[in-house]
Amino acid sequence: MAYLINFCLFFTLLLVPVSSQIDQLSYAGFKDAGTNISLTGVAEIEKSGILRLTNETSRLIGHSFYASPFLSKNKTNGKVFSFSTSFAFAIVPEYPKLGGHGLAFTISTSKDLKALPSQYLGLLNATDEGNFTNHLFAVEFDTVQDFEFGDINDNHVGIDINSMTSNDSAAAAYYTEDSTKQDLNLKSGKAVMAWIDYDSVQNVLNVTISPASKKPVLPILSFPVDLSTIFQEYMYVGFSSSTGLLASSHYILGWSFKINGQTQSLDLASLPSLPGSKHKHLGMTIGVSVASAVLAIIAVFLGIFYFVRKIKNADIIEDWELEIGPHRYSYQELKKATKSFSEKELLGHGGFGQVYKGTLLDSKIQVAVKRISNDSRQGLREFVSEIASIGRLRHRNLVQLLGWCRRKDDLLLVYDFMANGSLDKFLFDEPKMVLSWEQRFRIIKDVASGLLYLHEGYEKVVIHRDVKASNVLLDGELNGRLGDFGLARLYEHGSNPNTTRVVGIFGYLAPELPRTGKATESTDVYAFGALLLEVTCGRRPIEPKTAPEGIVLVDWVWSSFVEGRVLDVVDHRLNGQYCEKGVMMVLKLGSMCSNSAPKGRPSMRQVVRYLDEEVGLPEILRAPDGLRDGVNGIAEGFDDYVHSLASSSFDKMSSYSSMGNGYGGTSFASLSTSLSLLQGRGETR
Repeated sequence: MAYLINFCLFFTLLLVPVSSQIDQLSYAGFKDAGTNISLTGVAEIEKSGILRLTNETSRLIGHSFYASPFLSKNKTNGKVFSFSTSFAFAIVPEYPKLGGHGLAFTISTSKDLKALPSQYLGLLNATDEGNFTNHLFAVEFDTVQDFEFGDINDNHVGIDINSMTSNDSAAAAYYTEDSTKQDLNLKSGKAVMAWIDYDSVQNVLNVTISPASKKPVLPILSFPVDLSTIFQEYMYVGFSSSTGLLASSHYILGWSFKINGQTQSLDLASLPSLPGSKHKHLGMTIGVSVASAVLAIIAVFLGIFYFVRKIKNADIIEDWELEIGPHRYSYQELKKATKSFSEKELLGHGGFGQVYKGTLLDSKIQVAVKRISNDSRQGLREFVSEIASIGRLRHRNLVQLLGWCRRKDDLLLVYDFMANGSLDKFLFDEPKMVLSWEQRFRIIKDVASGLLYLHEGYEKVVIHRDVKASNVLLDGELNGRLGDFGLARLYEHGSNPNTTRVVGIFGYLAPELPRTGKATESTDVYAFGALLLEVTCGRRPIEPKTAPEGIVLVDWVWSSFVEGRVLDVVDHRLNGQYCEKGVMMVLKLGSMCSNSAPKGRPSMRQVVRYLDEEVGLPEILRAPDGLRDGVNGIAEGFDDYVHSLASSSFDKMSSYSSMGNGYGGTSFASLSTSLSLLQGRGETR
């Protein structure tokens, strides 16, 4: 009998559908949503019934999902069900016309996404980006153009599947009744209606938006896709949003969703009003006006006192500052964050000033505050350059500039806090820990990826001009990020860089730079070559205190190649624990990047392909000065230089041992460059 009872109970449980098999929902405001809506991050439901995903605070995430998952697939054939959703949203930016960052309708396997803010919209992180196991679908309403993910502009709608690089996207717009296309500003601060419809029979996803309640006949996006391989059997449905350098408040006013059917329509007029837009009764308006007048008189007197007291400490705002993108912090905010720029919070200092660790009081985010000293050589011009360049750059291997501040003669930049400091602390003198070869190689690839983005991935060519170990910062997981853009220069793709003053550090300066005064992608590659060698060898590019044959690192490495003892140059702290193939590749690549002739150096795209082992390095290397303009008719560039090499074994390098005592001319080029700079012929930092 007991067996029969247990069997009946088991059979009964089988008949109970998971999550009660809910197939639709509708919210004209979220005041009574209760526990049906799951909120994470900074998301909250306001008293008015509006769902607010984020507020006007930098680098935050807000998630809102229906608490129970939906059955999204037919259990018999594994086909995804059709679905339809409509919702009203509003994006209210902190600064007019400057969004940050956007929101996304999201269907995922979890309602607690382990994701990043800024360009990731709270959906993914750098590790999971593009991974087919994410099982994530989103329609983004993006108000920042992220070149890393190929965004078309800073006001677009995109369809994202397992990646922040949209499968399809379109500028935000809608169609009128006569099929005329009208632009729609997502960050206008006004309510926008959105409809997303998936037809599992036709395998088509349509996205439609409008400033009105009535759904346009034509969608702004129509994308053919079969979501059956993306969705799992049960999926969570909701919204994700984030802020970045700049912030926006992202609101959901109402939402309806349905499986296998048309979603319930929403009427904007019946939804909660945005904060500050509620209609007031005439009596209340008059009362408030009178009270405001009285308070205004009192405020005049208080204002005079306050103004006199604060005018000396007021932040200076000039016209050019209004054109700069990143968030502008108040001086008092940064002063509190760094505990009045306490010595205990000092992370480091140099010719430019000091860098302090700080914690922003509102968001509790840890930051690094670079305070440029009044007598620093990095003056206002470099300060503005750093803001204008890195402030608009977004890449996981670049140090993120969060904002800035200027108060009288105080210039301050606010960055992501890098828990492990700069790379040079792990390479030279007595490092606090010894990086393994695997860690070093990953950092090399990180910096290469960042440099490739600067040279080719941004809307303009960005020449860093100061690539070196102390400007590579390491986060908590020892990922490398290139920082310090105070010397960066930008120019249009396809144009020639202008002549500029020579700046840099001995050992990183390309030999042609003092002569031409033109910083190019190739001069960055030269500095990157020095970085490759110092990461592998654990010593600086120029070591005056060492033996004469080892003063110049690139020459020492080359002579070791020629003499057949190249592994002797590998950092002895590794105790022989390294991948010999990887070390050889990096040393060869470092020598190639250190070629004294620009045309003999690879581009960063070629460098990345070598590091990713998409292509193999040439079997034979020439001495780092092996290419001169016009020699053997070679003038086209690196590819022609490589192909001009005879096909033979690597051992033929020894045939160049007679050139400059085995160093090639590079020893004279490198040393003469250094000596001329030491004698004051070139301007250095």
